[in-house]
Amino acid sequence: MMSTETISAISTATGEAGIGIVRMSGEKSVEIANSMFKPISKKSLTDSENRKLLYGHIYDGDKLIDEVLIAKMMAPSTYTREDVVEIYCHGGIISVRKILNMTLDRGARIAEPGEFTKRAFLNGRLDLTQAEAVIDLIKSKSEISYDVSIRQLEGSLSGKIEEIREKVMSMTALIVANIDFPEDEIVEATYSSLNSDAKDVIKSLDELIENSNRGKLLRDGINTVILGKPNVGKSSLLNGLLRDERAIVTDIPGTTRDVITDYVNLEGILLKITDTAGIRNTEDKVEKIGVDLAKKSIEDSDLVIAIFDGSRPFDINDEEIINLIKNKKSIILMNKSDLSRVVSEKDIRELLGDREYLDISVVGQGEILKIEEQIKNMFFDGEIRENSEVYVNNLRHVRALKRARESMDEVKLDIDNEVFLDLLEVNLEDVLSSLGEITGQTTTEDVLDKVFSEFCIGK
Repeated sequence: MMSTETISAISTATGEAGIGIVRMSGEKSVEIANSMFKPISKKSLTDSENRKLLYGHIYDGDKLIDEVLIAKMMAPSTYTREDVVEIYCHGGIISVRKILNMTLDRGARIAEPGEFTKRAFLNGRLDLTQAEAVIDLIKSKSEISYDVSIRQLEGSLSGKIEEIREKVMSMTALIVANIDFPEDEIVEATYSSLNSDAKDVIKSLDELIENSNRGKLLRDGINTVILGKPNVGKSSLLNGLLRDERAIVTDIPGTTRDVITDYVNLEGILLKITDTAGIRNTEDKVEKIGVDLAKKSIEDSDLVIAIFDGSRPFDINDEEIINLIKNKKSIILMNKSDLSRVVSEKDIRELLGDREYLDISVVGQGEILKIEEQIKNMFFDGEIRENSEVYVNNLRHVRALKRARESMDEVKLDIDNEVFLDLLEVNLEDVLSSLGEITGQTTTEDVLDKVFSEFCIGK
């Protein structure tokens, strides 16, 4: 699926840097680059060796633009499986933009977001899971998410999907053979053997679906919201987790009026921590906006750390907080254990019911470690690690797996009821179609556009 258009883009981040890269892909890449480049060696880019850096200058007519290194990489052994040229110039806004504009003036067009990787997919170098791993790799914010992305780029997920597809295709082929060639000497498609194969496929699908929650956490981190009424210690907790004075801490209620977000690396896992405005009824319009944002942030959270002040009597605001988190995974802190306790255990039980809580003072670093240990216990059985399992960390993949699972349930039910073999074939084709969406074998143009729109332009 080689494109006739040559695309060009800046492949390095905007700003001052030692090197900036302008990349082209397509059949006119070498021709365009050769028209701009004057090598010191007097040997043109066209006549130079493949994958060898040449030193020289970029000229726009008689005007010197920059001193560069340039390399051509000829199809099919390139990232896109098309002819590729990369120009390594001085980093900075002016130089790379001038060179990019020169490539566009000479026949290239600006690349769309992710178009280099999209061409790698369309030309068969990567499947869709590997292409998506590229953007995950770029966006990784922790070592573990990086390791998961590397393994997916190497084909760990696509290999597992292909194993399941092969099992389903074997079932389909056996059924088709028995329908089309009933009198030939072929293996009989017994309901017993088909039932065994269906159970194997369902088990494999379930394993991937069950790993998806962990995979999402490994990739995106734990979206954590700190919740409580004013002056219970939310900002102190944020500062303690960050090991930094990130939020302002005062005795004045309502100091935090906006949502404050920062990140903590917990043994390789990212905690995206949001400190919110104190939950209370208020007539202050600005503070009320902050309270509304705090309540909204709970909806998308993976974890809520709810803080209560044991040195003050509970009130209606504390009751509202408990109602807000009743369906969320949460850690409950009874803070200010270093002060005189006003609430009794009976008061606590009336508020929390049978829910467990930590009796702490968030100003102590040892107490912060207790909270981190509880997070590890809640999400990772006490130990954060990335093992050799295949993780599904993409919502698109999870939805396709669930559709495949639903179709496989229909297959299993039909086998149990010993329906006609040709009816089994229909649902098996649905399974194959859903699995093919994950790797890109049966996907649509709309899906491809959505996937690659998340990339930066130069990748």
